[in-house]
Amino acid sequence: MEEEVNNEREAYTLVVRKPCYGLPTACPSCLSLYIYLKFAQLPFLLDFNSTYPDSVPEWISTKAMVCSWLGDAIMYELWVGSDRSSAEKIYYPDLPWPIGKVLFLKQAHTVKQRLGITKDNAEQMEEEIYKRANIAYGALSTRLGEQSFLFENRPSSVDAIFLAHALLTLQALPESSVLRTKLLEHGNLVKYAEKLKMEFIEAGSSSSSASYFQSDPPSSASRRGPSNSSSKPKSKPKRQKTKEEKTFRKRAKYFVVTQIVAVLLFLTFMNRPDDEVELEDDEGYGYDD
Repeated sequence: MEEEVNNEREAYTLVVRKPCYGLPTACPSCLSLYIYLKFAQLPFLLDFNSTYPDSVPEWISTKAMVCSWLGDAIMYELWVGSDRSSAEKIYYPDLPWPIGKVLFLKQAHTVKQRLGITKDNAEQMEEEIYKRANIAYGALSTRLGEQSFLFENRPSSVDAIFLAHALLTLQALPESSVLRTKLLEHGNLVKYAEKLKMEFIEAGSSSSSASYFQSDPPSSASRRGPSNSSSKPKSKPKRQKTKEEKTFRKRAKYFVVTQIVAVLLFLTFMNRPDDEVELEDDEGYGYDD
């Protein structure tokens, strides 16, 4: 049994560039990994390849594709797409409408800059974003096949990132969403997302909710026994507000009113035609050509 374990451990092979300058390998990345394995006292075989020894694993390129192509696509849908209600509900549900609207416009402008969207290339960029997303879905669908996870049939960081993307796309985006429609074309990806959601999200939340409600202390009535219907709670005398509290409340109301007025003025100028107010050139809010 021990001999079988040792043979399995010695099956690891580190591919590096050839020895040079009295070192087992002179490639910085290869040498650091060689030293790390020596620190761990892990037996391994050494193989040499001068062409391209430090090849990137497939899961790294897949993760980069999910984070970039699919990340850009859902960002575009939330902030730039025709239906932007999902972003407002996710990020600004508790803010007053004027403030939430201004923050939304500011973030939408930032997203356009990040994606390189201008007035001149808006349609072209939209087509390119959805084209990349469709390619990514196709590659992931082929990679997944009938497995439960994307790599080696076990969960990984790639699964976590894509599952978050898939659930948001399926549940947060409207039915008219182009990205949602493209994802629904790949049945195994949809089934994969629903299955993992039931196993890791809904099952976990139900168990935590059950433990939460079981840990609730008994009500005060059950601890004290039946209440006396004839007894009435004593009314507490109303506390008079101090001068400082009154002043603070007045200032708070004044602050809220001024903020609302400022937001309305901002929206007014933002919605005026370009030939009347050149905000984009003067204030730097325009698209980058």
